[in-house]
Amino acid sequence: MSDLEVPLRPKRKKNLVDYLVQFRWIIVIFFVLPLSFLYYFSIYLGDVRSDCKSFKKRQKEHDDNVKKVVKRLKERNASKDGLVCIARKPWVAVGMRNVDYKRARHFEVDLSPFRNVLDIDKERMVARVEPLVNMGQISRVTVPMNLSLAVVAELDDLTVGGLINGYGIEGSSHIYGLFSDTVVSYEIILADGQVVRATKDNEYSVLFYAIPWSQGTLGVLVSAEIKLIPIKEYMKLTYKPVVGNLQEIAQAYIDSFAPRDGDQDNPDKVPDFVETMVYNPTEAVCMTGRYASKEEAKQKGNVINSVDWWFKPWFYQHAQTALKRGEFVEYIPTREYYHRHTRCLYWEGKLILPFGDQWWFRYLLGWLMPPKVSLLKATQGEAIRNYYHDMHVIQDLLVPLYKVGDALEWVHREMEVYPIWLCPHRLYRLPLKTMVYPEPGFELHRRQGDTPYAQMYTDVGVYYALGPVLRGEVYDGAEAVRQLENWLIENHGFQPQYAVSELTEKNFWRMFDGSLYEHCRKKYRAIGTFMSVYYKSKKGKKTEKEVQDAEQETAELETPEVDETAD
Repeated sequence: MSDLEVPLRPKRKKNLVDYLVQFRWIIVIFFVLPLSFLYYFSIYLGDVRSDCKSFKKRQKEHDDNVKKVVKRLKERNASKDGLVCIARKPWVAVGMRNVDYKRARHFEVDLSPFRNVLDIDKERMVARVEPLVNMGQISRVTVPMNLSLAVVAELDDLTVGGLINGYGIEGSSHIYGLFSDTVVSYEIILADGQVVRATKDNEYSVLFYAIPWSQGTLGVLVSAEIKLIPIKEYMKLTYKPVVGNLQEIAQAYIDSFAPRDGDQDNPDKVPDFVETMVYNPTEAVCMTGRYASKEEAKQKGNVINSVDWWFKPWFYQHAQTALKRGEFVEYIPTREYYHRHTRCLYWEGKLILPFGDQWWFRYLLGWLMPPKVSLLKATQGEAIRNYYHDMHVIQDLLVPLYKVGDALEWVHREMEVYPIWLCPHRLYRLPLKTMVYPEPGFELHRRQGDTPYAQMYTDVGVYYALGPVLRGEVYDGAEAVRQLENWLIENHGFQPQYAVSELTEKNFWRMFDGSLYEHCRKKYRAIGTFMSVYYKSKKGKKTEKEVQDAEQETAELETPEVDETAD
C-alpha cells in the first residue's frame, strides 16, 4: 500500500442516530433557521442601540459593569463555592467541544453586558472593545472608516474574548500573526477582584504574554485594546488553480505568499490576504488578495462581485470554478470579503442542509442563512452530539509551513476530508516562552516564509464528515483524533482548544508549554479560583472532586522559575 492509499474498512450498520442526522435538515429548516434569523436581528438592533450611545456613556456603563463583576467575585466563598465560570449555557459557545467543565459545581459570573465597542482611537490606531463584541459587529463599525482590525476572523459570530483566550486566525495572519498577537493591552479582573491593565512592557507583562490560549483561566477579561490598520474599500482577489499531488499543492500554496528569496517583509512581494482550498488530492485553488480603492475597482473591465448577497453561490464553490475557468481576478467589497465564509460556515452548511447550495434554496431561503451555531448545538441532543464527535471532524492543525505537505498527506490517508482550508500565520519568537511557540533554532534554517523574529506556520483546517463515514464504513473517530494529536506533538504542531480533544494531561503539556502559564496561575492566585486550562479543555464530564483534586495537585507542584526580565 502506497503512502497515500487509504485502508479498507468493513461496512458499518446504520442505526437510529444515522437517520436522525440524515433528516436533521427538517429541524434546521423549520426551527433553527427562523430562530437564528430572529436572534441575529435582535443582536443587530442591540448593536445599533449601542452605536447610538457616545463612547463616554459606553465607558461609564463599562466601569459600572466591571464593579459588579468585582463585587460578585468578592462574594465567593472559596471553601463552599465552586470554581469561577462565565454564566452562559454550554451550547452558546461557538466551539465544538462539549464544555463539560460546567457540569461540575461552579460559581457563575455574568459577562452578558460586555458587548460594546468602547472606543476607536484613530491617533493610536487601536480599538477598545469588550469581550463579547463579535467580528461582524466590529467590522460594521470600522470598515466605513476605512479601518479594520489587523486580523478579522471570518465568521461573524466569533467574539473578541474567544479569539484572545482561545485562538483566532485570518488570511492576513501571515503578516500580523494570530488574533492575540494584535492585542495592545488587556483589562483583567484577577482572582482577588483587583482590576489590572496588562501590556507587553508594564508591570503585568508576564500576564500579558500568558493570557492567549489560557481559556480565561488566569482572570476575567473585561476589555482589550486591539491594533487597527488602514484599509481600502475593495479586495482585489486573484484565484489561481493548482493541479498536482499534495506535496506540489503545498508548494504552490507556499509560493503564493512566501518569496523564495526570503524577502517576506516586502509588501510588493507579499499579498495582503492569503488562503488556499484543497478540493481533492490533486486539485486546489490558491487565493491572494490586495486592498484596492473604489476608483480602481470600478474601472472599466474590472469585475465586482458582492459575495454577501443571499442568492450568490457559496464562496468555496465559487472559488472552485477556477479549476474550470482558469485563473481569474475580481473585486469584492472589503467587509463582504472578511466574512465570505459566514453564510455557508465554510462548507459545513452542505452537511447541515444538503440542498442549501442549490439555486432554488438560495433564492427562496438563502436570506435566512447561516444557522446560529449555538442553536444547532442546542437542538442536537446527547446522541447526535456524540455521533458528530465520532463521525465528523472539526479540527485545525497548526503546523510549521515546511510541513504542510506532510500534514495534507496524513489527513488524506487517515481521514479523507475535503475540502481542506490552508491559512498561514506567523508564530513569533517572544521575550517569554508562551503556550505556543516556534521551533527552537528555526531562524538558523532560513526556510521559505520564516524571518529572524517569526516562524511561518499554517492552519490546516479540516472540517467535514470523514471519507470512511460518507462511504458507510466502520470508523473510530476518537482514535483518529488521538493519532492526529500524536502527529502534531511529534511535528511541533498545535491543536486549538475549541475542538474536541482526546489529549491526556501528559500529552496536553507535551503539546503546549505550561511554564509561564503555571507561573502566572500561582503569581496571580488563580489556583483555587479558576479551573486549569487542561481541565477546562478536557473531553468528558468533570466531577467536583476531580476538579478539586486537580487544583490541589497543581497548587502543590513546584513550577519552573520564569525569568520575567527575559528578552
